[in-house]
Amino acid sequence: MSDTIAALATPNGRSGIGVIRLSGPDSASIAERLAGTHEGKLLPRSPQLVRLHSAVNEVIDVALITYFAQPRSFTGENVVEISCHGSPVVLRQVIDLCLGMGARLAEPGEFSLRALANGRIDLTEAEAIRDLIDAQTSASARQAVRQLDGEFSHRLQPIKDALLDVIVVLESALEFVEDDLPENQTESVELRLSGLADSVGRIAATFEAGHLIREGLRVAVVGRPNVGKSSLFNALIGSERAIVTDIAGTTRDQIHERFTVEDIPVSLIDTAGLRETSDTVERIGVERSRRTIADADLVVVVLDALEVFTNEDRRIFDSVRELRHVVAINKIDLLTSEVRKANIAAAREEVGLSASLSAISAKTGEGIDAFKSAMIEPFSRADSSDTGFLVTDARHRDLLVRAQSDINESLHLFGQNTSEEIVLIGLHNALRYLGEITGETTTEDMLTRIFSTFCIGK
Repeated sequence: MSDTIAALATPNGRSGIGVIRLSGPDSASIAERLAGTHEGKLLPRSPQLVRLHSAVNEVIDVALITYFAQPRSFTGENVVEISCHGSPVVLRQVIDLCLGMGARLAEPGEFSLRALANGRIDLTEAEAIRDLIDAQTSASARQAVRQLDGEFSHRLQPIKDALLDVIVVLESALEFVEDDLPENQTESVELRLSGLADSVGRIAATFEAGHLIREGLRVAVVGRPNVGKSSLFNALIGSERAIVTDIAGTTRDQIHERFTVEDIPVSLIDTAGLRETSDTVERIGVERSRRTIADADLVVVVLDALEVFTNEDRRIFDSVRELRHVVAINKIDLLTSEVRKANIAAAREEVGLSASLSAISAKTGEGIDAFKSAMIEPFSRADSSDTGFLVTDARHRDLLVRAQSDINESLHLFGQNTSEEIVLIGLHNALRYLGEITGETTTEDMLTRIFSTFCIGK
């Protein structure tokens, strides 16, 4: 890449410091011209405090310039980072001057893309940069750091090497051996392919836990009107976000809010009460609620402890019975201990012994912490036994599943004494899929789609 790119590497808005990054052959010369000829040449890895000058030689700012000479830089090219005071006006002026001196504005993720193209990082490490920036919890940040440190690539490399060894054996047999492979070599190939399929499968199996940590849960709160859905919504997020009244049908449109439970991000959706209604606006809200239920990872069914399991409750529960759900009996603060026990027992009989059922008071907060744990309990059991490293990206999981499928198919064909030429098709496909994860065999279109999700400046 022969041109020089520039972009703001820190967020937009006012701040103490704003960093402008340049990468490309003209980075150092542009920075030197900004600093003025009297400052002299920039020294690699030696931050220099300079005055930045405009086109008419006016001082714009006093900034710190750090120069990283190729190839010892993030992108593998000449890189300059200009740390200015974080005034949007000053930063805009400096960027405009850089563009006027021959640089162009960087595309989203273009710095990381250049680092990939120049062999400074692989694709999983580049994606980890994006994931680290987007991390919502400390757990998701830890996983991104592990991937950025190359752990995913290090786990895949022995698998790719072993797969290549098998391919070499079969290619050699195809070219030089007229008879079938010796029995001991056939058994060795079968054992190695079986082991490789298992290894790939174990890594892919960590996706459920990894996806949960990275993306979190989409949780829909449902129930008939006036059971306390909005009160529960507010209690879970810890603020008065939803309007609460005694009037049935107050919530007519969905309210979204995010919070975290035990390092798992939760996207909580308060829905309109599910009932038959002639009110046009409320009816639209009810239809949206039904669509939200279908898309949710978890459905919270709220019951009124004062009137447990009406016919409306039964219809709602029957509609979510096949979905992953938990049940909350709200307003227990309004009951005596004996009535509370009786109503909870009645609800348990309706929902069944296997369903998660919690008694809560959204008004007083009783049982809310235990209910939060009950919400994520089915998901926290997801397999994370693979020494802590988890696959968090759906693209990676899809490619791993494809690779495992092709290895298993080749293993089956090999066991049926199919020609090595046919067996090799699946093995080459599997090797290509694994290469797509780290960027060795990824197409330009795929790279464009991936890096378009990055922020400008990375």
